[in-house]
Parts: sequence; C-alpha cells; structure tokens
Amino acid sequence: MSAVVPRRQDSESLNTGAGDSAAMIMSRTPFRISFFGGGTDYPTWYRQHGGAVIGTTINKYCYVSFRNLPPFFEHRHRIVYSRIELPHKVDEIQHPAVRNILKDYGVTHGVEIQHHGDLPARSGLGSSSSFTVGLLNALRAHSGRASSPEWLAKEAIRIEQEVIKEPVGSQDQIWAAYGGTNFVSFHLDGNFSVTPVVMPHERREELQSHMMLFFTGFSRIAGTIASRKIEQLLARTTQLHTMRRMAEEARNILQDPDRPICELGMLLHEAWCLKKQLADCVTTPAVDEIHAAAMRSGALGAKLLGAGGGGFMLIIAEPPRHPAIREALKGLIEVSFKIGSAGSRIVIYEPNGI
Repeated sequence: MSAVVPRRQDSESLNTGAGDSAAMIMSRTPFRISFFGGGTDYPTWYRQHGGAVIGTTINKYCYVSFRNLPPFFEHRHRIVYSRIELPHKVDEIQHPAVRNILKDYGVTHGVEIQHHGDLPARSGLGSSSSFTVGLLNALRAHSGRASSPEWLAKEAIRIEQEVIKEPVGSQDQIWAAYGGTNFVSFHLDGNFSVTPVVMPHERREELQSHMMLFFTGFSRIAGTIASRKIEQLLARTTQLHTMRRMAEEARNILQDPDRPICELGMLLHEAWCLKKQLADCVTTPAVDEIHAAAMRSGALGAKLLGAGGGGFMLIIAEPPRHPAIREALKGLIEVSFKIGSAGSRIVIYEPNGI
C-alpha cells in the first residue's frame, strides 16, 4: 500500500451543522511502539535519502468523542482533555490540534470534543498523532463519511506538518491510522508504503514474550527534542543510514523463525547508542541510570520510545530475566500490552444521539 501526501481541497470542508446536533461519534485510535528507523521518517531526511521504520501498534488507545454542542450554554465550545476549555470562538481554543483542525475544516458552529487516553501524553507512544487521527476520523464520521487508513494517515501528516507546523516525522500518523505490525518505507517523492510484517502465531508470541514496557516517570515535549534532531539530521547521515538498515535487519529477523529473538534485543541496544548521537537532549542522567539498571539485570537491549528525553522505555529480554528486571525497576510503572492492534476505528456511531 502506498500513499502521497496531498493538500486538502477546499471542496472537502465538512458540513457538520445544526441538523446533526444529536449525533454522538467516538473514535478509538491505538498508540504505537517504534522498534527501529526513527529519525528517517522526517521529511527533511527522507525526501533526500528515503527512510524506513518498523514497529507495531499496541492495545492501548486514545478515545475521541465529537458532537455538536446545543446552543443553551454560555460557552460555544467545550473541549475536554487534561484540562477543560470553554471558548466562545475557535481561535480561542488552546489545544493546537483541535483549533487548527476546526479552522482548517471551516467548523464554526458549537462543538463538544472529549479526549480520554489509556496512557499519558508526551510519553513516546505517538499519542499526539493518535489524537489527530482520532479527531479527524470522528469529525468525518460525524458528517457521514468513512475514512480509509490511507486518507487518515496522509491527512494527519498534512495537518501536523503543514497546518500546525510541528517538527514531527511521518510514522506516528501511519501507525495510528493503519494499525498492525508493519514495515513502513518513505520515498524521495513523499510517498510512503506500508507492508505488514508477516509472522506465524508462534513467532508473534515469542516476540511478545520478550518485550517489557516501563514508564520512566518523566514526560517531555517531543517537539523541542525533535527540533534539535532536525537541525542536525543532515550532519548525522552515517547514523541515519545505519538506522534504516537496522529497520530492514529487524524485519529479516522477525520473518526468519530460525533466527532467535535475542538478535532483536542486541540490535535494539545498538539503535539506542546511535539514537543518543542524534541530539544531546535524547537522554538524561536519570534515564541513563534506568537503562543501565535494566542492562545489569539481564536486558538484551532497551531504548526510550519516541523523540527521547523521557516517557516509556522498551526493553527486550529473555523471559527468565524479566523478574530480575522488574525488581531492579520496581520504582517504575510497568505496562502490560499486546501488539498488532487495529488502526483507528469508529466505536460509537449514534447519528440520532445516545
């Protein structure tokens, strides 16, 4: 599957007017774990060199509900996430994705948007893009339109990179829209292609059994770290070309049942060493100590997910080593998860209200 990221045409503005005021829509969009290749998904890089990432979505989700707000309140809009906003105008909305999407789609009537997440934001699991994809899916469903994974991915990329102008890559939007365990290639012309990583059930279970996920306790602003990385991308060509080859090698490991999963763990350790060279803010002394404790306790490899600086740490270790790692990291929250969950879905569609 492949897609190009086009500009939205004005004719695509959505009519979600007062006639649909009773409708209630909720989308469910997965978070993701990126294994290898992160950094090569920035347009600054892949439009010159190409790129590739490999990873998986997990069964932790972002839920976004959307409905028109009846005109009986002092406020015109109600936006609920980690805070509650009650603005009168779209321009007054503080949440950048909500404000920019509503403006871009010409939504002027009152709306209520609520967000609930299974895991904290700014933690390296692609939560911002999951929200963007989920809101786009819900907004379109509210107007009676179904959205394909391809459309959701490329539209979320456009919104985040061109409308909001955030310094983000292009992989998180694709994971959120498509779901699954995939190898994603980025091409010089801006296209991307999504190829499922085909594994027998036993191989998937073997991969699952080797992974652990811990919250470091530190959140970070991904855009700040990403900006520093983007500034230095073209000076890190050796590291980024190696990261792309690591993504390809990881795909080969996963699809060859004769190769032990422990090879993936050792590759992860190499990837973390390279990732730390992309910017000086990727890690911190506290994160380094968590990483060292995991490795001392038997981990084959570990790395921070996302841009770095904090959030969740993925660890790959042989299952007998897990108890020792849990003991060493007992001050952190461990999150159990399953890989390969489906992409963004409409889970509540009540056009006549609830």
